[in-house]
Amino acid sequence: MSEIAGIIDTLEGRIQKLLQKIDALEAQNKEFREEKIRTALTLESHSKEIDGLKSANETLRIANSLLGSDENKRDTKLKINSLIREIDYCIAQLAD
Repeated sequence: MSEIAGIIDTLEGRIQKLLQKIDALEAQNKEFREEKIRTALTLESHSKEIDGLKSANETLRIANSLLGSDENKRDTKLKINSLIREIDYCIAQLAD
């Protein structure tokens, strides 16, 4: 009988250790999920910032071309032509 009691005590000890490990792993999993959410938010914020900077860069490039820089003259002409086509299209729609 004492052998069975010893085995039961050993099993109870092991079960307690396993339950503690499960609790620790669940807590760690929760931390990882929270970190994942924070990282996703940071990534989204950085992506928006990059898009804004790209837009500002394009605007500055066009402004620089308009001021007489020869570097981006072709791009500026294409952009102006595109805007003129859009305006013509809008005028044509208003005329209908």
